[in-house]
Amino acid sequence: MMKIPSMSRNHALLATAAAVILFAVAWRSFHKPAQAAARGAAQPIAVDMAAAAHSDVPIYLHGLGTVQAFYTVTVTAQVDGELQRVAFTEGQAVHKGDLLAQIDPRPNQAAYDQALATRTKDAAQLANAQRDLERYTLLQPEDLASKQTVDTQRAAVDQLKAQLQVDQAQIDNARTQLEYTRITSPIDGRTGIRLIDPGNIVHAADTAGIVVVTQVQPITVIFTLPEEQLGAVTAALAEGTVTVSSVPRGGGDVLDEGTLALVDNQIDQATGTVRLKAIFKNEHNRLWPGQYVDTRVLVHTERNAVTIPSAAVQIGPDGPFTYVVKDDSTVEVRPLHLGEESGGSTIVAAGLASNERVVTTNQYRLQAGAHVRPIEEARSAPQRSGALLHAS
Repeated sequence: MMKIPSMSRNHALLATAAAVILFAVAWRSFHKPAQAAARGAAQPIAVDMAAAAHSDVPIYLHGLGTVQAFYTVTVTAQVDGELQRVAFTEGQAVHKGDLLAQIDPRPNQAAYDQALATRTKDAAQLANAQRDLERYTLLQPEDLASKQTVDTQRAAVDQLKAQLQVDQAQIDNARTQLEYTRITSPIDGRTGIRLIDPGNIVHAADTAGIVVVTQVQPITVIFTLPEEQLGAVTAALAEGTVTVSSVPRGGGDVLDEGTLALVDNQIDQATGTVRLKAIFKNEHNRLWPGQYVDTRVLVHTERNAVTIPSAAVQIGPDGPFTYVVKDDSTVEVRPLHLGEESGGSTIVAAGLASNERVVTTNQYRLQAGAHVRPIEEARSAPQRSGALLHAS
């Protein structure tokens, strides 16, 4: 019997193994696309859906603003003297007329008392001069008093009357200066940090002041809008009161709602913006002077418009479109003509009817004709089916 060389036997084994491997690869390559296609056809894409609906859509203009106090007053001394006491607590809410500080009143009280005494003295002199004038007037017809004497006495009476007017003016001035020693709040508001301590000498010429009082109820917000939006604002003002909402920077719940008070009388040419002022009641003190806020100006409301969630709108080479879910649970690509966007909803001017369903998530996995099903339905599918799919 002829013996096969070992080298030839090895070559035969290698050739057989290579043939087996090539057959296995060819078999997998032939069956895998079919399996994947079958699996893809059997597993619709899970998406969120929403129905187009008719609704009223408020249209807002958005701006960036700064909160400012309605009034800001730096309370200063109006007379010189020692600051005896401070009658407010820092950060305290005060009303117009409330005592804030007391300056030593004694020098001004003395000046007031002196003015009163001077008037009393001059009033007594006037009374005496008037009696002399009456006597001279009675004696003149009998030539017991000359005409010159009467005229001189009448001039003295007029002079003393004028002096009483001067005295009254001095009394009024002294009373005013005395009242200035009681420093009261000129407005309803809130006090800030105390700027000077009791015991210091204050002067009417001081500019630093004793405290700053700001009125925060109501309060104002100064904000800007692009000049292109000025027409919409003026049109809204022509219709009546314009509502303005303030929200925290970056979004969040509405802090307060107010009304638009005015539009500035000129446009800033450097920035192409116009300044506007809104007034808020600020009953809960959620707005504070110096705070940055975002503003929303309600310029009009689109009535009974067809709307869809803004998440359903996609942008393609030919413009905006959305995926519409048909009755057979497949999707079609629908071009859209869009209107305004507000609060997460977009107005559809043309291209979609009310109650048509649109896809709001997982659009990147879709193409025309793809099968879809709601995500809630996909989550409630039996776990066994998922395990079988994974095993295959």
